[in-house]
Amino acid sequence: MRARLVERPPGAVLFRTPGGSHGEVVTAETFLRAVHRLAAVLGDSARGDGPVLNLCADRCLFALAVVASVLRGRPCVLAGADQPGVDALARRFPGAWAVAEQGALPVGVAGQEIALLRADAAGPPPPNPAPPADQLVAFALTSGSTGEPAAHPKPWGALAARSAAAGSRFGLEEATPATIVGTVPPQHMYGFETTVMLPLHAAASSWCGPTFYPADIRAALAAAVAPAVLVTTPLQVRALVEGGVPLPPFAAAISATAPLDPLLAASAERAWDMPMLEIYGATEAGSLASRRTVESEAWLPYPGVAVTEEDGTAVARAEGMAPQRLADSIEPLGDGRFRLLGRRADLVKLGGRRASLAGLTRILCGLDGVLDGAFAAPDDLERRASARLLAFAVAPGRTAESLLAELRGKVDPVFLPRRVIRVERLPRNPLGKLPREALLALAAEGAEQ
Repeated sequence: MRARLVERPPGAVLFRTPGGSHGEVVTAETFLRAVHRLAAVLGDSARGDGPVLNLCADRCLFALAVVASVLRGRPCVLAGADQPGVDALARRFPGAWAVAEQGALPVGVAGQEIALLRADAAGPPPPNPAPPADQLVAFALTSGSTGEPAAHPKPWGALAARSAAAGSRFGLEEATPATIVGTVPPQHMYGFETTVMLPLHAAASSWCGPTFYPADIRAALAAAVAPAVLVTTPLQVRALVEGGVPLPPFAAAISATAPLDPLLAASAERAWDMPMLEIYGATEAGSLASRRTVESEAWLPYPGVAVTEEDGTAVARAEGMAPQRLADSIEPLGDGRFRLLGRRADLVKLGGRRASLAGLTRILCGLDGVLDGAFAAPDDLERRASARLLAFAVAPGRTAESLLAELRGKVDPVFLPRRVIRVERLPRNPLGKLPREALLALAAEGAEQ
């Protein structure tokens, strides 16, 4: 069955912007009217005939640009407001036309500026068509943590089906629609699915105000209409929990982008008195499975999704999507569930032994006084016999020597770094990911010992 642009009642609230006690609302009808207005602009031949570069930061405007592009049959590049090298990205997609908020269009980039939505005067209901399931509607860009960002094509049917599946998995019901407070940028695949696409196809509205700082998150949750759901990352969960940030009551928290430490998940549940949930997915395939971290390490695929193991590689199959080979290795557990073993590129081999960089990082971060840390492999690890892994730590009260001494009792000697590089902070991006090249640059610069 084909999904319409918006599978919600005309009066359903899709987005909430700051203002009033619970924010100004954008209903499905208001949103669709704006979609048709912007689609008419995008249909003008003077606006190019290539993809639409979505540079909006506001979630509602980001969604507006996506859906208007769908209506015009132009794929939307999920670039975001902080995408570096927009001019290079425009050259990468011939005939591209950018859409940005008022005053935010980069100099020299052809595009259209749009404003916040306001309710229209009464009139006939706007059309709400169902695009073909195989219509290419978006290009999701990888984080670029391992090189130049890759563009992954997204068909409409897969995106809509996954939104409906997520709504079913997390118990979203039209009688009591949830308010999604997302701290993840809308251009990231996780943020795109949970804060942009989900309100279009499941019983939820998305908060469009600031959520970067703890005070912003607290204010957003206070303004949210219950039940509120916090959509965030392990890095942000740790900052909120360990910082003792008081938060208003909310129904649940969802984390993704990296596996959540079970001890941290348990601390979050105690602090916030709600279930701490996780989503497993990948940019190339989108969200695929979920779990409650404190209950089990097993992942349960979404309805209509299967994740299997083939030749040591995880393969995802879902409605509207060709089979996708993932970058992870898994262990099937029966009845469709699976255990995540780690990323294939995360495994390193030295002296005939194998280890996971993520596993070594967990050991490092478990040492007393280590606030953050990471292991990394140099480029010549497998070519140079004397090469060793690199270890970085944010540990203000510890010396590099004491950290290394403690690691000796916990890590196989072949994977022990020659030294631990102490730094004030790790070069994480807004999602908490560590670009490998940035880590290697720290070592090359001779970081503080």
